[in-house]
Amino acid sequence: MSHFAKVENNIVTQVIVAEQDVIDSGLFGSPSSWVQTSYNTYGGEHLTGGTPLRKNYAGVGYTYDSERDAFIPAQPFNSWTLDETTCLWRAPKAMPKAKANTVYTWDEEKLAWTATKFTPA
Repeated sequence: MSHFAKVENNIVTQVIVAEQDVIDSGLFGSPSSWVQTSYNTYGGEHLTGGTPLRKNYAGVGYTYDSERDAFIPAQPFNSWTLDETTCLWRAPKAMPKAKANTVYTWDEEKLAWTATKFTPA
């Protein structure tokens, strides 16, 4: 079984698991509106060592860019730029190294990462 993304006006509206022949049959609409995606592909790499497919696993709301042949998530902040190699968004500053009991969130107004400490349960 494979994963397929339904793409309408370059936006993913649905992701399903199906065989290629089912997609080709037209059971779920025009076969040309379905694009295969790989659950194991992230940032242009296949997580289990296989061949990556379309840079990232498709998600509802992702853009399918046919020129890049890539699924691209929504831009999280205006200051972030698209990494052409991975088709993932990158902050203008790298996230600080992980610290115990600390979560980092992006502050778009300050264009910086904000650290929040927490107490483990």
